[in-house]
Amino acid sequence: MATEKPFPHKHVLSLADLSPADIHLVLQTAASFKEISQRAIKKVPTLRGKTVINLFFEPSTRTRLSFEVAAKRMSADTFNISNSGSSTAKGETLIDTARNLAAMNPDCIIIRHSRSGSARLLADHIKASVINAGDGTHEHPSQGLLDLMTVQEKKGRLDGLKVAIIGDITHSRVAHSDVIGFTKMGAQVHVGGPATLIPRGIAEMGAVVAASVREAVADADVVMALRIQKERQQDPLFPSLREYATFFGISREVADLAKPDAIIMHPGPINRGVELDPRLADGPRSVILDQVTNGVAVRMALLYLIMGGD
Repeated sequence: MATEKPFPHKHVLSLADLSPADIHLVLQTAASFKEISQRAIKKVPTLRGKTVINLFFEPSTRTRLSFEVAAKRMSADTFNISNSGSSTAKGETLIDTARNLAAMNPDCIIIRHSRSGSARLLADHIKASVINAGDGTHEHPSQGLLDLMTVQEKKGRLDGLKVAIIGDITHSRVAHSDVIGFTKMGAQVHVGGPATLIPRGIAEMGAVVAASVREAVADADVVMALRIQKERQQDPLFPSLREYATFFGISREVADLAKPDAIIMHPGPINRGVELDPRLADGPRSVILDQVTNGVAVRMALLYLIMGGD
């Protein structure tokens, strides 16, 4: 009789699909893989013979490279395809592109796309596993998981923490994944920012909408600033970057409202001096580079778990 896999998911499309037990398993697995990146020879044969395709229709440095490093450290064969290098630039549909790639029998396709729901569409039409590396303004589950891992490492727990997320909540798929993930693991998420950048329905996802940035940050254990995503805004949703920095940026004065041992996070890239004071980004409370390090470990764990790891 076949035993049930400990991670019962073929795809990772949204943190909404994962149970707290699933998330705990990913974080536990990632912690065990983190040691590999600290070795002199940073490679194990765990996924030898597996094929991973990075299908990125949007510009990306951190996420694409993190997935590539993760796959190569476990000896998987990796191939990168960008929008300019794919047939979609010639008019081919996403489904046709996916089916052609699937005909080459990859084990996993990692997709980033500007349209929400694109990762799930891909998963519905191919046999390979699919990991969502960011779809429109929907979700970015691996970023949410690495944020959970970083906070758990630094705080020793997730349950009962106050997490403040400040900035462009509407267009941030990271914020959406973080709200879902932290809430599932027992933390309380408070969001703040310009009213034009706080989406309807975020409270139904589990977040507390603060009346001001200061209210959101007060007594927080974790303070996360988000990048202003001007490329996703059809019309200007705030008057100027200077005004945003003045009223909604995380300054040292605002950060001091959080608990003395609060950590500072940012998914990157940072608009220094706008959403986050550079002295905070580079200061002793910043865990931004820890997020990058943990991103490789989390993505190693995801690749391992969905491709047959026990």
